[in-house]
Amino acid sequence: MWNRAPPGPPTRGDKSHLPGALREDRGRPTSVIAIVGAQFGDEAKGKITDYLAAQARYVVRSGGGPNAGHSIHLTDGQAVLHQLSVGVLRRETVGISGPGMVINPLQLEEEIRDLKSRHLLKGEIMISERAHAILPLHSLEDRWEEGVRAKVSPATAVGTTGRGIGPAYADRYGRWGIRFAELVRPHLLAQRLDLLYATKAHLADLPAKSELLAELSASAGRLASYVRATEPVLWGAIARGESILIEGAQSALLDVDYGTYPYVTSSHPTSVGALLGTGIPPQELDEVIGVAKAYATRVGAGPFPTEVGGEMGEYLQREGKERGATTGRPRRCGWLDMVLLRYAARLNGFSALAITKADVLGGLEEIPVAVAYDTPGGERLTDYPPALAEDLEKVRPVYRNFPAWPEFTERLKERVRREGVHALPAELRGLLAFITAETGIPVEWLSYGPMRDETLWLGRGGTAPAHGGLPPWSP
Repeated sequence: MWNRAPPGPPTRGDKSHLPGALREDRGRPTSVIAIVGAQFGDEAKGKITDYLAAQARYVVRSGGGPNAGHSIHLTDGQAVLHQLSVGVLRRETVGISGPGMVINPLQLEEEIRDLKSRHLLKGEIMISERAHAILPLHSLEDRWEEGVRAKVSPATAVGTTGRGIGPAYADRYGRWGIRFAELVRPHLLAQRLDLLYATKAHLADLPAKSELLAELSASAGRLASYVRATEPVLWGAIARGESILIEGAQSALLDVDYGTYPYVTSSHPTSVGALLGTGIPPQELDEVIGVAKAYATRVGAGPFPTEVGGEMGEYLQREGKERGATTGRPRRCGWLDMVLLRYAARLNGFSALAITKADVLGGLEEIPVAVAYDTPGGERLTDYPPALAEDLEKVRPVYRNFPAWPEFTERLKERVRREGVHALPAELRGLLAFITAETGIPVEWLSYGPMRDETLWLGRGGTAPAHGGLPPWSP
């Protein structure tokens, strides 16, 4: 039986707060958990991954690049990870930047130097030899592409970070890309760079190829000791029953196929993408944890049905410190959207949910939650959003208002650390039970502050019994 989690952060050897995938209670050692964003990103996936990484041997980031930062608040200071897995922050843990990623080697070096200089690098670093390199010319192409969109129609600008992620993925699938396996082989790097430059004649101000080759070769020499064939490492871990966390970047609603296209990322930040980006076969995936805020945010352009402006929008932005960890851009803020959460749950096969930033809503008068959409054509949608961004822009959310809970003062936080779920305000427990009932997915973790010890395990099955899976789909 699962009892409530112990107060304070978990320690190595204590498995009571972990999902079944990290416990040997299913007749075989189960070990692989994927953590997936259930909204538009910035749900504090990094914090939940870091919390569960207390028991993980390997933490693997499966996709994305330096467009996604994970902020981890430690007693020794804040660590913002752009291309490294949060596993590198814990001793006896291996942080893997996986084969599904696109990685800027020059920025990666800076990230490693920063962590070392502040004595925050505790674990081991591995970089997949199959990960692709982001080069300075990809950033140039990123800005060129945004300029083309804006010139044709300002409304079509995607609002990328300009870090070259999209062009790097495009070159990957166009088979022009340079992987880390080639990056650390000087003769292959020169050949691949010749080929890649031949595709970039449309770009102005390209760096001299010889200078870039020299810079990349020097960087590759310094990074070579980290570059590995990571799939066999993970396969061996599975065979030994060691625990693996797959750390998602971006989120399901930004998936290039299933998100709010074209306002999406260039990879697959879903549970299926987690497998593609690590080399772990499907039958080895034991749990999928969806992470959602108690409200919602979005960075950049794209439809956001529950977005709220004015004083309330500014309040959420201020109290939630809603700025991008990578770019510093302010995030658009809005209310929890159950239509999109149900969709994300079905798409990813969530086995549990983690709800974060509950403290931000403490002290409000009431908390609106969108439970359905009304379309201009008179339809009511409850669990499947329109495929066209233009149609999603036009829906009208149908809200249900919930009573708000008291402010999360230090006194309340201390009670929660000491007493667990029983110390949570009844109003908050009511909202968590509603989320569980509406999605069929138990809420098993709650984050009520930015620090490591401000995360609470609610018990197996969460605060209310689930339906035993997703409710029937209603087309």
